[in-house]
Amino acid sequence: MRHKKLSFLALAAATAIALSGCAGDSAGDTAVTPVAEPTFAAGSTMEKLASAGEITIGTKFDQPLFGLVGPDGTPEGFDVEIGKIIAAKLGIAAENINWVETVSANREPFIQQGEVDVVVATYTINDKRKEVISFAGPYYQAGQSILTLSDNDSISSEDDLVGQPVCSVTGSTPAANLEALGANVVLTDTYTNCLEPLRTGQVVAVSTDNVILAGLAAQNEGEFKVVGEPFTQEPYGIGLALDDTDFRMFINDVLEESYADGTYEAAWEATAGQVLPFVEPPAVDRY
Repeated sequence: MRHKKLSFLALAAATAIALSGCAGDSAGDTAVTPVAEPTFAAGSTMEKLASAGEITIGTKFDQPLFGLVGPDGTPEGFDVEIGKIIAAKLGIAAENINWVETVSANREPFIQQGEVDVVVATYTINDKRKEVISFAGPYYQAGQSILTLSDNDSISSEDDLVGQPVCSVTGSTPAANLEALGANVVLTDTYTNCLEPLRTGQVVAVSTDNVILAGLAAQNEGEFKVVGEPFTQEPYGIGLALDDTDFRMFINDVLEESYADGTYEAAWEATAGQVLPFVEPPAVDRY
């Protein structure tokens, strides 16, 4: 799956316009109608959540387009809308979702410890993570890229990061990729905390998924630019408890239904689609 190519400078400018235009309203709320009195097998996770009438979802709070805390204190973005779609199929309204901030390092522990029911947080599916949690999806295909200062012309691809100080996030797939590449990885807890080291020259670049970097560039118009082509594939999945196969299959069913009935595309267009072109979602992996 390939995105229609856009200039990242144009993308950043467009994102800035879109984000500023959303500042005064509840952008990204697709108002998904909850299913009335859904029925599930007794004892299943779905039955427990539906009976409780609420769900706890972990997401990012600092990533424009996918998960960003809005003016009213609640998160908004594409990942947030995916969470609402899942909740609605459980009969749970958006106002009964408990949102918990999950940074890259605490996603697996929060799932394992029962702090959250699911995590929808630009969460790359990989085999190591699947040893301790399960994944539904994928529901989106991203790719790792590079953010630099707007006047830095010395970095144009991942090859230019070898031996250089590059900021990423603890526990993330991009950080592991940078280590394998031979970069000098500087770690922090969130990608927004990478921006000041980039400004001051402590690092030469920030590296994570292209859609995340595009949002950060847009929030700081004129300071940064995204360079090079994505050099990895990052399939985003929905994290849940290990071996909860019925719940995983339920979420996969929900995703496929949202692809077919247009709910997924509506969620995209209301959020990340304000800037990025819509592409068909990847096929879910029913492992």
